[in-house]
Amino acid sequence: MLLWASLLLFAPVCGQSAAAHKPVISVHPPWTTFFKGERVTLTCNGFQFYATEKTTWYQHYWREKLTVTPGNTLEVRESGLYRCQAQGSPQSNPVRLLFSSDSLILQVPYSVFEGDTLVLRCHRRRKEKLTAVKYTWNGKILSNFNKSWDLLIPNASSNNNGNYQCFGYGDNNDVFRSNFKMIKIQELFPHPQLKATDSQPTEGNSVNLSCETQLPPERSDTLLHFIFFRDDRVTLSDWSPSRELQLPAIWRENSGSYWCGAETVMGNIQKRSLSLQIHVQRIPVSGVLLETQPIGGQAVEGETLVLVCSVAEGTGYTTFSWHREDMQESLGRKTQRSPRAELELPAIRESHAGGYYCTADNSYGPVQSALLNITVREISGNRDGLVAAGATGGLLIALLLALALLFHCWRRRKSGLCSFLCHSSCPVPSPELSVQPASVATRPPLPSLPSQRSHTLTSVPSLRGSFANRGHE
Repeated sequence: MLLWASLLLFAPVCGQSAAAHKPVISVHPPWTTFFKGERVTLTCNGFQFYATEKTTWYQHYWREKLTVTPGNTLEVRESGLYRCQAQGSPQSNPVRLLFSSDSLILQVPYSVFEGDTLVLRCHRRRKEKLTAVKYTWNGKILSNFNKSWDLLIPNASSNNNGNYQCFGYGDNNDVFRSNFKMIKIQELFPHPQLKATDSQPTEGNSVNLSCETQLPPERSDTLLHFIFFRDDRVTLSDWSPSRELQLPAIWRENSGSYWCGAETVMGNIQKRSLSLQIHVQRIPVSGVLLETQPIGGQAVEGETLVLVCSVAEGTGYTTFSWHREDMQESLGRKTQRSPRAELELPAIRESHAGGYYCTADNSYGPVQSALLNITVREISGNRDGLVAAGATGGLLIALLLALALLFHCWRRRKSGLCSFLCHSSCPVPSPELSVQPASVATRPPLPSLPSQRSHTLTSVPSLRGSFANRGHE
């Protein structure tokens, strides 16, 4: 892009505040060398910072000349060093103008920033025609008989610094030589500096990073994007217009080398900061305490007991471990970024009573809590219920055994046999009437059935004798 809009004076890049901004002089046409008799308009810019109605101009050539204008422009026709000052502002940096009587001049901008297109113009007095021009840089030819009178160097950088000169060729093969011009490409912005609110933060605290650089007043409207890194591999943010980044919580594993980068929106100028070392400090655990829920170390048999291990101080990942004093193995272990952790013991029993403790370790070694004695209280209703359940179970078993015995006797009776144990309860078969043995022992004989009673009474001893004889055998 041609640098036609304005000629701006380079000003200090860093360490400026809004209150210390200097005005900036722009030149139209945007060159620093002119032919004598030409008119140039200077504009004192930067009034967004100051309320002004008049502008003071300082011209220094052989002597200093003071001019006050009602506005912010001044038309000049003389060589010299020009400065401007708005009401209540410091003086601007100077712009040097040269009005030449040579037949050929090389016109260059006073200040060109990196990334700009550097425009050089080989100019003949009174716009007399040239058949061709060529440019040299540090004695080397850049353009041979180019039809264009202008030389454009896109994306200028410090590699383009040096002495420039142009040659013009007339109709009669006349050769005209311009004066030398020393050109130095100005830095658009310096390498950014990464700053942190704390370079040795404590774990868990927040840290704000800022990528600081400064655009010159002449390029204050240039848009920059910023990015943040750690250890050249971890990208902390994407490119964005914000030059600040907040780390809400930083941990010891986040220690390392931090740096940031800045670039123009077009991406043609990129710069990175130096590294900033951030060492995150970890606080060792202390004040380890074991508590229970319910509180007081008293548990109810059959219910859940919660062991709570906490630390008064300590940051980072902490490993909690629970122990019983008569056991070597841990009851449980948890690692988390928290000052407390819980372990549940479901359905606790009376045998779980005893002394318990916990330890906490965040890489500085385990720290043990005091011993906590836990008692288990049984509920009386539970014991009565167990007794009642036991009695009910015993009766049920006895009933089942009795039923099994009766069934066994009934099977033997059908086969004509009855054990001695069930003799008193087994009925004796009769061809005419079945009578239970209990009726024989307790009831008087029936008057209407003498033969049946006699048969029953005689049959019982015979059965007993049969069993007795078998026993002897």
